[in-house]
Amino acid sequence: MIIDTLENAKIYYALHPAFKEAFAFLCKSNPRELKDGKYELNGKKLFATVAVSNGRGKDDSKLEFHRKFIDIQYCVSGVDVIGWLSLADCFSVDQKYNKKKDFGILKDTPQAWFALTSGRFVIFFPEDAHAPLAGNGAVRKVVVKVAV
Repeated sequence: MIIDTLENAKIYYALHPAFKEAFAFLCKSNPRELKDGKYELNGKKLFATVAVSNGRGKDDSKLEFHRKFIDIQYCVSGVDVIGWLSLADCFSVDQKYNKKKDFGILKDTPQAWFALTSGRFVIFFPEDAHAPLAGNGAVRKVVVKVAV
């Protein structure tokens, strides 16, 4: 997991061949002006979703994981409280991994909680279980999905 601001995005280009294109989308498109919906950046290998969601609170926000995609979650407005736990430390499945949706849910409890504030991004790799939208109130985010 990595947390940072777009001003430092270049530091992470070397971590994945598609990160440069993913961050270019976030930096050049002005996320505040993007309409809700899906944006295809490179077919099924790189795409973004823009949406406003309401926080569920820590008790109702469950750990999720992905195997085929890396998430770059950028907070446009509001504060997204997110839980984190290494997938290696997860042992209790709530919703079995769905290959087609690249999504599974765990019953385990996050080890750490952090606030993703406006203007910051977090990168979740397949080894990062994460529980987004654990705060209260509306959060506008751009989630860029990068094929592993």
